[in-house]
Amino acid sequence: MSSAPEVQALAEAPGYHARRTLPLRVEAMRQLRRRRTLLMFGVLAALPFILITAFAVGGTPGGGDGGGGSGSRINLMDVATESAANFAATCLFVSAGFLLVVPVALFCGDTVASEASWSSLRYLLAAPVPRARLLWSKLVVALGFSLAAMVLLPLVALGAGAAAYGWGPLKLPTGGALATSDTVPRLALVVAFIFVSQLVTAALAFWLSTKTDAPLGAVGGAVGLTIVGNVLDAVTALGTWREFLPAHWQFAWADALQPDLEWGGVTKGAAVSVTYALILFALAFRGFSRKDIVS
Repeated sequence: MSSAPEVQALAEAPGYHARRTLPLRVEAMRQLRRRRTLLMFGVLAALPFILITAFAVGGTPGGGDGGGGSGSRINLMDVATESAANFAATCLFVSAGFLLVVPVALFCGDTVASEASWSSLRYLLAAPVPRARLLWSKLVVALGFSLAAMVLLPLVALGAGAAAYGWGPLKLPTGGALATSDTVPRLALVVAFIFVSQLVTAALAFWLSTKTDAPLGAVGGAVGLTIVGNVLDAVTALGTWREFLPAHWQFAWADALQPDLEWGGVTKGAAVSVTYALILFALAFRGFSRKDIVS
């Protein structure tokens, strides 16, 4: 089913403008009211309180024995309760590898496929909503909700951390501390890089969402392939080839928590992620423009 004839027929109709179809605010409200959106935001908002409870029950974090895990994680956990900023940084670290992948895959992978599964996609196109406009509206809203999820976590962590551990400078795992006035900008930079690094997962989920009528297939496929990327990055035998994997740079934001801000890893990681994302987004728009919509 193609929406081109309908769009052409109404192109000269009074009051019809393709850009006014499926407004962003309408799509945003539709997605906001969905149960999975509220549930995901609830889980992310609850994580800081779960960690605070765990620290209160288990004692002050730290004292890693050096066995298993990465040194960065042990160091971050050692200073997790030093201040609200440290606690927020720790929350981002423990969630960046997987937990923050889930909302990105969910919001971007469910958006088009869910319409197909409800058999409402063809009615949207017959409205008529141009295909490019439909994808653009859904993509912008999905990325907006993904970013909101990533911002929500550190904001709640800062508030909960300030109440539990007080406000103060961000003590660095390598020694020293960032001035209190620098902590929020540095954490904002960390969130920005995590968002950019997750664009690959977003693009993969969105592309799969245009290829299938099963939302869980698109979401699960994006999460699964992201996990595969993490596994491949752990294969040291690949050598420098790992630098072409987005997963290789997912924790490059740690450079933002140094006394002297280092841009090398952040720049390379962002370039790799954006390159993959642009290719996948282009494939999604190209494939959907030629797809026969039957649901």
